[in-house]
Amino acid sequence: MPDDEQTITDIHIAIADLARGLHGSDQQALDEVLGGVVAAAVENVAGAEHAGITVTTNRDSLSTQVSTDPLVDTHNKIQVTHQQGPCLQAAWEEPVVRVNDLTTETRWPKYADDAVAMTPFRSILSFRLYTHSETLGSMTLYSLTPNSFPEDAEEIGLLYAAHAAVAWAATERGAQFRSALASRDIIGQAKGMIMERFDINAVQAFNLLRKLSQDSNIPLAKLAQDLVHKDHPPE
Repeated sequence: MPDDEQTITDIHIAIADLARGLHGSDQQALDEVLGGVVAAAVENVAGAEHAGITVTTNRDSLSTQVSTDPLVDTHNKIQVTHQQGPCLQAAWEEPVVRVNDLTTETRWPKYADDAVAMTPFRSILSFRLYTHSETLGSMTLYSLTPNSFPEDAEEIGLLYAAHAAVAWAATERGAQFRSALASRDIIGQAKGMIMERFDINAVQAFNLLRKLSQDSNIPLAKLAQDLVHKDHPPE
């Protein structure tokens, strides 16, 4: 038991280190952050040999965001072909999906036949990633041998899936914040041009921009960008 306790302690230390790294994730590329999560999951989840994170916007699409092996993408394409499989199931139906042995899997027979024929994966654990956008995701762990994942692999895997979701949300917030700053800046430039051209104050210039946006059914930031670029084309 002491060895088991030490292993659990080491895993929690690794997760804590990963969590500290995620505080700056909005300054990093999303793929870089998620790549760190899946690499850590493979290192610390018993039985895991490969891992990947996939995204889906509807039930018949699935794309690989990051992976530790190109065969993860092959596996995802098989699921898209048959519109069934553990990653889709985790994203849309169940928070955790376990496949103990692909060679005897009966829930998705067409997918299972091709997955066995085209990939070396035999055991799979797939976890839903909870996000606040329209995109759903799943983090999936793979083993080349059947019945590879012990029961506690689900608990540890869920922790890594939660960290992946946190990283995802952080980078999305960062991108939204930078977009908002850029929009505010371009609206300010357009407002300044209108104030100078028509000799009106800031409130009047903004109201004019807003009315033009409403009348033309063009978003305010896009309208402002068009006005600024018309007078000062980007190089």
